[in-house]
Amino acid sequence: MIWSKVGYPSRNKQIPILIAVVVIAFILGVTALGYILLHNVGNVKAINVGIYWDSGCTNEISLIDWGIIEPGTTENVTVYILNTGNSNVMLSINTTNWSPSSTSNYITLSWDYEGQSIGPGQVLQTTVTLSMSPSIQGITSFSFDIVVTGSG
Repeated sequence: MIWSKVGYPSRNKQIPILIAVVVIAFILGVTALGYILLHNVGNVKAINVGIYWDSGCTNEISLIDWGIIEPGTTENVTVYILNTGNSNVMLSINTTNWSPSSTSNYITLSWDYEGQSIGPGQVLQTTVTLSMSPSIQGITSFSFDIVVTGSG
């Protein structure tokens, strides 16, 4: 049966409408239950090191899409850090450019790096953790930059 010949919208037109209805129902349902879901993408900048999704260091990271996050939860991402220099480095992590700026009062970024020296060409696997306070309010999306620095 060809839908458009009998006065019905084509199936291709029905799919976006169905998706919109499902998304709106989800948002209304989540709001009614008292949950706030936040979406975030964190840009990643590396200084004197490379940051990758894989241990072979072939898939470089430029951003982390944390997805939709509920207040009071944590999200973990495993990354691989490569010392691209010629001498041993120690790593540091910092966050900048929070938008909105008040978001930094409710969210922390940490990792399981223990301060060990990383030699030239050495790869370190580490887990980066985003933790959100259960008391966050009035923010529906946010962004920030993650800066990882290798220094000697």
